[in-house]
Amino acid sequence: MMPIDKEKLIKRFVSYVTIDTESDPESNTTPSTEKQWVLAHKLVEELKEMGMSNVTIDDNAYIMATLPSNVDYDVPAIGFISHFDTTPDFTGKDVKPQIIENYDGKDIILNAEEDIVLSPAYFEDLLQYKGQTIITTDGTTLLGADDKAGITEIMEAMKYLLAHPEIEHGDIKVGFTPDEEIGRGAHKFDVDKFGAEWAYTMDGSQIGELEYENFNAAGAVVTIKGKIVHPGYAKGKMVNSMYIAQDYINSLPRLETPEHTSDREGFFHLYQMNGKVEETKLQYIIRDHDKEHFEARKAIMQQVANDLNEQLEQIAITVDVKDQYFNMREHIEPVMHIVDIAKEAMETLGIQPLIKPIRGGTDGSQLSFMGLPCPNIFAGGHNFHGRYEYVPVESMMKAVQVIVTVAELTAKRYI
Repeated sequence: MMPIDKEKLIKRFVSYVTIDTESDPESNTTPSTEKQWVLAHKLVEELKEMGMSNVTIDDNAYIMATLPSNVDYDVPAIGFISHFDTTPDFTGKDVKPQIIENYDGKDIILNAEEDIVLSPAYFEDLLQYKGQTIITTDGTTLLGADDKAGITEIMEAMKYLLAHPEIEHGDIKVGFTPDEEIGRGAHKFDVDKFGAEWAYTMDGSQIGELEYENFNAAGAVVTIKGKIVHPGYAKGKMVNSMYIAQDYINSLPRLETPEHTSDREGFFHLYQMNGKVEETKLQYIIRDHDKEHFEARKAIMQQVANDLNEQLEQIAITVDVKDQYFNMREHIEPVMHIVDIAKEAMETLGIQPLIKPIRGGTDGSQLSFMGLPCPNIFAGGHNFHGRYEYVPVESMMKAVQVIVTVAELTAKRYI
């Protein structure tokens, strides 16, 4: 079993999560926030210092580096990719990680003053990690394990391979991206420059996760127009767009929402609404693993608008739907050996592979459609995008070992 320096891994992870890298969906720049450059430049310097080759960062903060092959036969170049931005869903400013040694299986007080508690009574997965070291938030921010755990693991794996040249491997490519959390992580990723035949995103959750299916995804903006008239003289004249919006919301399948679905079940998710009498906007995301069901969901949103417009005898509701990403399964299945290698690596390390569809997306879903097949491997974190986020350190250490073993097994396949 390869020894991973636990304390150095923790130190690296903490140094990353304490840098605010929240992305901004309203921005038109890449990266979407200037503060992402701080961590980007830090990563570039660290890659150079550890001895990686061809370390580059482009004008959009995409970072690439190479660990050259140390064998005298041809091995396909493989890659490992993570993103350094954090979600705008919850603040990532002034993150104060708490390190819980030898977790006892009981409630963890994140913030006594605000009575914020991470409890296994609600988050049952915590009990898997009894006796381990867990890093949590202080309850006022997210942690940023999504995906700074993945970055930490890739960096530690490269450092390990550089220190152990007896482990044979082909060319290994490393890529770090901005703006994944707002759906743009792969938009300006130069697949040809990266130069890998396939890659893995280190962006999954609990230990053992291995995923090559994800949602088909779209965003929808529903705009409802009303008429504002002085309320004292409004009879027969005022049209309150917020009431129409309520009818629209209630016309969609009520139980096909994130809180009522699991596994391969798709959903409609209303995540933001802003309204006045004269205009209301509803922001939705649409998700489904099945392509036909996905297309049907988009059609339902338009049909609900058509039906209400007909009842109102006017065009009060418009729906603008834009596709975001698609299920990478169709691009992974023809090259399933890349999943098999990751599965074998986990089993070699005594990890039970959890092969299941992602109820979300990763850079890998878009990269797969761009010609870089890219399954997703666990990074170890739980409860992403909020104050209850945590990551077991032992899971991160195992992820480092998986990366090293994947590199080793790939080389062995091509002797």
